[in-house]
Amino acid sequence: MQSFRTELENPIVERDIIDLEKKIRAFREGKIHDEKFRSLRLARGVYGQRQPGVQMVRIKLPFGKVTFKQLLRIADVSDEYASHNLHLTTRQDIQIHYVSLDRTPQLWAELERDDITLREACGNTVRNVTASATAGIDPKEPFDVSPYAHATFEFFLRNPICQEMGRKFKISFSSSDQDTAFSYIHDVGLIPKLKDNGERGFKVLLGGGLGAQPLLASIVEEFLPEDQLIPYIESVIRVFDRYGERNNRNKARLKYLIQKIGLDEVLRLAREERIANKVKTYPINRATVDTPVLPSATSYGQVTVTNPLRYEQWLITNVFEQKQKGFYGVYIKVPVGDIPTDIARKLVDAVSPYAADEIRITQNQGLLLKYVKKEALPALYNRLTELDLSAPGFDSVADVTTCPGTDTCNLGISNSMTLSKVLEDVIYNEYEDLIFNREIKIKISGCMNSCGQHGLAHIGFHGSSLKAGLKVLPSVQVLLGGGTVGDGVGRAAEKVIKVPAKRATHTLRAVLDDYKLNSIAEETFHNYYDRLGKDYFYQLLKPLADLTTLTDDEFVDWGHEETFATAIGVGECAGVVIDLVATLLFEADEKLGWANESFSNGAWSDAIYHSYNVLISSAKALLLDKNINSSTQAGIIREFDAQYVDKGEFSLDGTFNDLVLQINKNEPSEEFANAYLGSAKNFLDRVKVKREALVQS
Repeated sequence: MQSFRTELENPIVERDIIDLEKKIRAFREGKIHDEKFRSLRLARGVYGQRQPGVQMVRIKLPFGKVTFKQLLRIADVSDEYASHNLHLTTRQDIQIHYVSLDRTPQLWAELERDDITLREACGNTVRNVTASATAGIDPKEPFDVSPYAHATFEFFLRNPICQEMGRKFKISFSSSDQDTAFSYIHDVGLIPKLKDNGERGFKVLLGGGLGAQPLLASIVEEFLPEDQLIPYIESVIRVFDRYGERNNRNKARLKYLIQKIGLDEVLRLAREERIANKVKTYPINRATVDTPVLPSATSYGQVTVTNPLRYEQWLITNVFEQKQKGFYGVYIKVPVGDIPTDIARKLVDAVSPYAADEIRITQNQGLLLKYVKKEALPALYNRLTELDLSAPGFDSVADVTTCPGTDTCNLGISNSMTLSKVLEDVIYNEYEDLIFNREIKIKISGCMNSCGQHGLAHIGFHGSSLKAGLKVLPSVQVLLGGGTVGDGVGRAAEKVIKVPAKRATHTLRAVLDDYKLNSIAEETFHNYYDRLGKDYFYQLLKPLADLTTLTDDEFVDWGHEETFATAIGVGECAGVVIDLVATLLFEADEKLGWANESFSNGAWSDAIYHSYNVLISSAKALLLDKNINSSTQAGIIREFDAQYVDKGEFSLDGTFNDLVLQINKNEPSEEFANAYLGSAKNFLDRVKVKREALVQS
């Protein structure tokens, strides 16, 4: 412990890391139930892999921003603790793999030296706040959304209202109406708007999500003033925390709560929560995200481009002029999102003379460099070519998005990484003109959960399996017609047919050939798909689903040599519900400690919310003694009244509902915080007495 206790300047971060180390020790000693421990480590970015005994660690990079120094630090950490590789994700994080659980506290401490966190990168929390990679340099943006994304990240990090929700909560900021951050698939999606008088605000979308049942978000505000942004999100999260499903994780996202009680009711409940918010307005400090340090080189000399034709293609597909005249943004296409650590170091060395000290991770698992001078482009291209990172066709048909699939993920059914490479090879070798097509997107996930965003693809695939007689073979579900329309409007891809995985290449050729042959001049893929209809594509691809013509190699997945077998583990995309009475009471004690600490620090709102959670955990513990496991916090409140208060088994001055829901009837003042904290402590003490009596009886 001493090795990092004295090195970190931030006492809050230091305590987080020390707490993780203590929890790991307690888990090893059998003092913490494994399911409870899982939720604890997930909220600290530590995620179990498909391979037993090792962890994936997700590094949280708000809106995908990483400096040269931070990237080098992450590479060093991967070399010391992981597998010498960095994986870029569709949520603008970096993941490293094959980490020993016992070394994660020290790993975290090493990252924090350069202000890099793991906190709330996984688990039932507000996940990484994403934004368009071009934010700040986008010629089409009304204003830079980066400071707003940063403020949102900071406000909800370690915020009591979102530490133990029913499921994860995702927020995105698009830089313009082009909606390149996909507002329509997020719990809260935001698009910047500027009034004629210069007032800044956001179009707000609510309740989107992909997964096995994709639902598109609803537009709930056409213009939300910028100082109302964070209070608005806070109110929604408070509603989600109280009313969201907690037992059935497949129904525990905000989109399902909206389905269950209706959008109008969710918005009404959110308005009720405004009185309890920590702040009623939240002015955004627009200076929190600095203009990056500009490139060091000022003259570039005479440069001979190594491959002139490829260079011209690269200029067209991977380079654009920023809104800052005279500077260019340069995209780097990263196959399957993987960068070996030695290449990451060479990349920093290669680009630092020509680009600003800020890289953005893109939603399609690439990188964006900023502030490159036009005269520096040939030299930069040559340096990228040396690293095999100058492939043209960024974000085109040839730039396939994928998740890790069966390489490391517990939920993976088939190999998405190798399939991605194979499909890209098909484009480059057979359809090279499509490297200029940035309308059609191909996306792959290893399972139905859409980590590779297949649900918003024009041409999507997700891993599956098919039964052929007594054998099982790897397959892909083919989806068509999804994608971004713009300004908050999107489309969910439709499931068309399932085919053997080894026929995915034939499937892609069939769709692209038909598009070339049967689309009308200037017709978009969406219009082409709608005009012909889903059944047309089912009939087009039906021959590829014929299992009477299978060959032996089709029972072997892409990138494998052994015969396919389905092997799905327990997913860890969110924490697991804990139904142990003793654990719940232990948690209530812990939360009471947090409430007292927050109160001592003058953080009235935090003290109140911790006290609220003391009441909920305590009541749930007693309800479990009656084998009642309510799936929502609102249900716990209702059931405690029905099972204990109404029956005279637990006396209160009024109802439990009245006691608990003082939280949204009062301003978060010192006086109310003190009274509410006292009520929570008294209630917990009485629950312990009641519990002891039940055990003894």
